[in-house]
Amino acid sequence: MKFPNATLILIFLAATFAIVESSSGHGFAGARFFPATLSTDDPFVNDELSLPTVFTMKTPEGRETNIASDIAKRITPNLGIELGEEFVDLSPKGEHEVSGFGNVELGAKYQFFTSEKHETIFSLGAGVEIGGTGQKRVGADSFSTWTSAFFFGKGFGDLPDTLLLLRPVAVTGLVGVVIPTSASTRMSDGEIERHPNVLQFGFALEYSLIYLQEQVKDIGLGAPFDRLIPLIELSFDTPLNRGQRGETTGTINPGVIWSSKYIQFGVEAVVPINERTGKSVGVIGQLHFYLDDLFPHSLGRPLFGWK
Repeated sequence: MKFPNATLILIFLAATFAIVESSSGHGFAGARFFPATLSTDDPFVNDELSLPTVFTMKTPEGRETNIASDIAKRITPNLGIELGEEFVDLSPKGEHEVSGFGNVELGAKYQFFTSEKHETIFSLGAGVEIGGTGQKRVGADSFSTWTSAFFFGKGFGDLPDTLLLLRPVAVTGLVGVVIPTSASTRMSDGEIERHPNVLQFGFALEYSLIYLQEQVKDIGLGAPFDRLIPLIELSFDTPLNRGQRGETTGTINPGVIWSSKYIQFGVEAVVPINERTGKSVGVIGQLHFYLDDLFPHSLGRPLFGWK
C-alpha cells in the first residue's frame, strides 16, 4: 500500500444499499487474516500504523530512497480514513544530494461487503495527494491528484478437501483511476510536462503458513516460520491519455511477511517490468503496528458504532 503541512477533511460517501455481513479489525474475514501488503493498498478498513516503510532503488539518474509513514483510523466499523507522508532522498550522479518531504496524502475507504464464510472483502476508496504540501526539489507536484479505487480480498479456505493444501492461498488487489488537477505544467527549461489520467491496478498472491498451521493442518512448524506469509505483489500504472496512452510501468515484488498479534514486518524485492520503469532491482521493507490490538479500548477502536 503508498503514504504526515496541511489539514483537509475528506468525506467519502459510499453506496448505502450494500449488505454488510460482518466486519473485524485488521483484515479478518472469518478465519482468514489478510496482512497489510507493502506495495498495493489493502482491501480492509483498519486501525494501523506503518512506521517506517523504507524503499530504495538505483535509477539511471542515481539512487532514490523513500522513508514513509502511514496511519489508518476507523471512524465507524466499516468506514476509515488514512493519512500519509514520505521523506525522499535523491542522490543524482555527479550532483549534490537533495532531500525533503513529498506531498501529504489523505484517503477514505468504505468496506461495504465482508463474507466470513467465503473469506471475502470488498471496499471502495477515494484519496488525494495534496499538491504544494511537499518540496519541489524532490519532485513534489504543485497540483493535487485524486484517486478512486475498488479493493478486494479473497481467501481460498472454502476449497474442497481435494485441494486442501491450496486453502492457505489468498489474493488481494485493486483497480483504480488517478486524475491530476492539472493537465500539464511548464518546466524551468520551458518544456511542457503532461500529466495523464492513469489506470492503476495490482494484486498480491499470498500463501499463509499461519492459516496452514491453524486452519488446515499442523505440520509442526516452529517459530518464526509458523508466522510467515510468503507473497508476490504486482503493481502497474497505465496512462490513458495526453500522449502517453498505454505506456505501462510497474513492478513485480516477491517477498515475505512475518506477523504476530501486535506487529508485522515485511520485506520485498522490487523488480521493474520494463525499461520505462527502471533497470535495477530495489527493495522495500516495512514495520507495521496493529493499533486495534495494541490499544483496543482507546486508539484502536472506531470513533462511532463501537459495541
